[in-house]
Amino acid sequence: MKIEHEPLGFIRTNFKEMEGMPIQSAKSKDEGRVEIKKELQEGLKDLDGFSHLILIYQFHKAKGFELKAIPFLDETERGIFSIRAPKRPNPIGISIVRLKNISENIIYFEGADMLDGTPLLDIKPYIEKFDKWENTKQGWLEEEKGSYISDGRFR
Repeated sequence: MKIEHEPLGFIRTNFKEMEGMPIQSAKSKDEGRVEIKKELQEGLKDLDGFSHLILIYQFHKAKGFELKAIPFLDETERGIFSIRAPKRPNPIGISIVRLKNISENIIYFEGADMLDGTPLLDIKPYIEKFDKWENTKQGWLEEEKGSYISDGRFR
């Protein structure tokens, strides 16, 4: 089975390459914007009432995948499904960002951790009573040992 998606638009950030980019949106103060196709603008109605958005996108610069890799916040090789690296069998990323403003078909946000020109697949509102879980476990991240800035290892 082949699944195909057309981008809703593109994410614009100041990051032209992975090296030096934040690795998680919650640790980023960098701003970005989403440029939605004009014909989809009507779908943004009522989105401005939310403080945060979930952006779902394609890691468009990822080439191939690895089933094991050393994540940024560790020194041990881990399985790809226990880390958020871009080189995955289906190179799809998610970021929860802070909504700043919507103007026509442009969404301005804080928390940029993606490359400029990233194809946007979907937008969902972050809803705390649905999306926040209590009593969670953080797996190997309980003892993180790295940086929140990309060193380019997943080029």
